[in-house]
Amino acid sequence: MDIAQYMTELGSAARQASRVVAASSTAVRNQALLAACDALDGAREQLALANAEDMERGRSNALSAALLDRLELTPTRIDSMLEGLRQVAALPDPVGSISDLNVLPSGIQVGRMRVPLGVIGIIYESRPNVTVEAASLCLKSGNATILRGGSEALASNAAIADCLAQGLQAAGLPVAAIQVLATADRAAVGQMITMPEYVDVIVPRGGKGLIERISKDARVPVIKHLDGVCHVYIDSGADLAMAQAIAINAKTQRYGTCNTMETLLIAASEAAAVLPPLAAAYDEAGVELRGCEQTRAILPNILAATEQDWYEEYLAPVLAIRIVDNLDEAIAHINQYGSQHTDTIVTRDHSRAMRFLREVDSSSVMVNASTRFADGFEYGLGAEIGISTDKLHARGPVGLEGLTSQKYIVLGEGQVRT
Repeated sequence: MDIAQYMTELGSAARQASRVVAASSTAVRNQALLAACDALDGAREQLALANAEDMERGRSNALSAALLDRLELTPTRIDSMLEGLRQVAALPDPVGSISDLNVLPSGIQVGRMRVPLGVIGIIYESRPNVTVEAASLCLKSGNATILRGGSEALASNAAIADCLAQGLQAAGLPVAAIQVLATADRAAVGQMITMPEYVDVIVPRGGKGLIERISKDARVPVIKHLDGVCHVYIDSGADLAMAQAIAINAKTQRYGTCNTMETLLIAASEAAAVLPPLAAAYDEAGVELRGCEQTRAILPNILAATEQDWYEEYLAPVLAIRIVDNLDEAIAHINQYGSQHTDTIVTRDHSRAMRFLREVDSSSVMVNASTRFADGFEYGLGAEIGISTDKLHARGPVGLEGLTSQKYIVLGEGQVRT
């Protein structure tokens, strides 16, 4: 296969399809999503066979148990894919909405309209259900998409792509609106991220190495997050029962997610009271603790934290703990070592809570809530394509609105500028 020619043809078809999708009605796009849902439901046997092929190849290639688990399409996961399509179809459509419409002294009205981005390239690993999630969000927001899944899920993704194409055909939309790469050749990724004439934005979903490589080499804008070094800060005078509940949930509710707490900061005035019961709870949950010198004076049996621990995204039952003198030191620590993902303060003091919200430079900043809430569904977005730690265009969970842009519109009645 000539990869350059293949990607050029694919990109050209996506660009043409994007214009048709952008001009389509909400009803037509919803029809495509629901028809794709029916096609997937009717293709369970084909999906299972394709996934079994991927699973067997994964075992032969010595994929880890964790990756095999992410790769597997169980009946329950297929049910979740179907429900996800129905939920996206039910979401409000941001495309075409007009905001900030004002009448100016000249008599013209100036506002902003939400419009699709165009063609979105999505690069992801392992989980074939991401194919459905990403494609549905892109289509609902009026975009065409080019999807490059992991080589380990090639057969599963191809089977899913067939069902998505059936949905598009049923609604009269071009099948090129959702294209899944039919090759595992890495050169295809290199082509996709360097053809701005066909692709408007890239969304990488995967490990830090993948995202860093894409960001470094891309000639197309990238919506990304590199890692989730999230913090909980227990403030002086905090409600300690609340603090304990939040700190336990933020770490132990799930270990392998980007919004899981990795470093716990505690005001020195509260450390002696809150650390022993927290340590007991973490010990019961099997969490390894690594602490600063002051923390180890209270919890002498835990490991010493190194400088690297403050930067670490463990994605595992490991937690770094640091005692700080005050809010200033907590904010300084977060802004130095954090990844601008999600950070929370537990406090009773309104002014300190507002300072934390203003001064912590992260995409989600919280007061008296677990970092685990940093999620598109929990934020009421319905679904998300990822969580962006960038500062331009989209920041935080990227839902339908994050897959659109805005343009100025002007409404006049014959006005001319004098």
